[in-house]
Amino acid sequence: MNTVDTRESYAFHEESTAERWARAQLYFEAKEYTEAARLLTTVVDEVPEQVAPRLLLARAYYHSAQLGRAEEQLRLIVERDPVEHYAHLMLGRTLQRQGREAEAAPWLRLAAAFAGETHPQD
Repeated sequence: MNTVDTRESYAFHEESTAERWARAQLYFEAKEYTEAARLLTTVVDEVPEQVAPRLLLARAYYHSAQLGRAEEQLRLIVERDPVEHYAHLMLGRTLQRQGREAEAAPWLRLAAAFAGETHPQD
């Protein structure tokens, strides 16, 4: 009897950056923030100039209580893209969550200004 090993007929598929990005978004939507962060770390390493993956990474860190890591990513975002208003808001909220109200205040004021608010929401 002649059998064929079907394992050889399947080529190993290495996941692309776009596929990892899509999978990370699914994990994030499913509130699997730690797994999303694991995938997003790789995506950010591969495309460091793109804001969206880094912002989602910061959000995943925030939601998984990795506040120092969230802060680090958010500071990189506002340094590279100073008008990314959501990063300002997230940075302010991250600092607040760490009990650093005085540091959070200017970031929240900037976020409110970007949103066209005259007074930041509490």
